[in-house]
Amino acid sequence: MPISGPHLGVLAFGDSITNGGGELQHGVALQSWALWTARGLGMPYTGYAVDGARVGDVLGEQIPAFLSRAADPDGPYDVGCLYIGVNDVRGDGWDRTRFAASHAEALAFLRARSERVVCVTAPLALGRPRALAVRALNDAVRVNAAADGALVVALEDFGARNQLMVDHVHPTAFGQVAIAQRALAALAGDGMVVRADPATLIAPSTRSRLAAARADGAYVYRDLKQRGRAMRLRVVAALGGR
Repeated sequence: MPISGPHLGVLAFGDSITNGGGELQHGVALQSWALWTARGLGMPYTGYAVDGARVGDVLGEQIPAFLSRAADPDGPYDVGCLYIGVNDVRGDGWDRTRFAASHAEALAFLRARSERVVCVTAPLALGRPRALAVRALNDAVRVNAAADGALVVALEDFGARNQLMVDHVHPTAFGQVAIAQRALAALAGDGMVVRADPATLIAPSTRSRLAAARADGAYVYRDLKQRGRAMRLRVVAALGGR
């Protein structure tokens, strides 16, 4: 049932991926995918995501912060955004059942205040070394989305070199735009009017071939370091930590 009243735009919870911020990429600022989504819809944006957050932090810190600070804590918002789980699945103590229950609670909170809700899956090649339970994470997100009527922004195949940093966790500035494009496509498929493609709202600086080669070389060097570290960790784990 549509929520009555003046809508307030886009509301987002999550971790550093949704919080945004970081280095420029070819002159483009690293902004949250949820903010780019709001800009593509021509709507205001309200973000409560915090770097390093897990799903328990959304329930225990971000939602209480929203309730205490928001001028209109009951909404309604046009879109509620939730991207959480990357830190859960990569950290100690991963538990799918516990994560799924908390994720469903966060979705229900957004659903009560939003006309539409979108949640995001994680790339399968997440992290270095790779997280082992990403499929279980994504299955939980999809089951909860289906039960709640939320839209899913699928990132299982996400991971182009210019879209992810060398840690294979955090999106680059262009990666954030690419996630927003997927979110906007999902929203458009559900009947929302998309007013601008975020890619048309950025103006990347031009680079000489020498500058491009240097940037590519730096990426390859950092990537090799990450791969080497991941390999050493796997060897230590195989030897039982010796």
